[in-house]
Amino acid sequence: ELSRGLMELRPSRMFEVLRGCGALQRLLPEVERLWGVPQRADYHPEVDTGVHLMMVLDMSARLGASLPVRFACLCHDLGKGTTPADVLPRHIGHEERSARLLRDVCDRWRVPRECRELADVVAREHGHVHRSGEFGSTAVLRLLERCDAIRRPDRFDEVLLACESDARGRLGFEEASYPQRDRLRLALAAAQSVDPEPISRQVSAHFMAMAPDDAAARAQLGPRIARAIHSARADAVGQALGVSEPPTILR
Repeated sequence: ELSRGLMELRPSRMFEVLRGCGALQRLLPEVERLWGVPQRADYHPEVDTGVHLMMVLDMSARLGASLPVRFACLCHDLGKGTTPADVLPRHIGHEERSARLLRDVCDRWRVPRECRELADVVAREHGHVHRSGEFGSTAVLRLLERCDAIRRPDRFDEVLLACESDARGRLGFEEASYPQRDRLRLALAAAQSVDPEPISRQVSAHFMAMAPDDAAARAQLGPRIARAIHSARADAVGQALGVSEPPTILR
């Protein structure tokens, strides 16, 4: 029933009905408690977190999102319901709290792995995705790595769609553009263009020539290769985005 409701043209209707009859408190207390929780009006003109959540869900439907994306949208701000009253309307650290509450929801509802994993990434990283336009190449690459974007680009597209739904699911932002999506896709393409094999061979050859019989040194070969690949990807991302970073020294 939850899946069917989320896939409606206007998912918020199901939650309106559940709230109206008191069932939402029993079924999804983590969601119910979001109503009445204020957010900063300069970021969220709708103010109320529950209202924002319904706008996000309806925006995800408007954008044609899949069930995993809509479930991620449902759970992305759960942590705002546990923000201490004395710090409202700020919600410092709500991302990690959202991820913890998400686990409870997934266990209770036996949520499929695909939905659970996507929702976890969105809960933890949506704020970073929103702010990624301010990031340099290394910070962008680290965001891609935390999202496992290089290995799972299709899922990263779903992360971006959930984040766009979040950004546009705000009063007055329904028709806004979301440039973070194209910028991060460009960064991902640049990172994927780096072939790790030649880098691995080059670092291995150099390293073994320097310390061919040093077992302790050989144990560091893997991490050195990983750092070299990371550095090459960061350089590629920087070139694609037109941003620079302090020079990286390979040690």
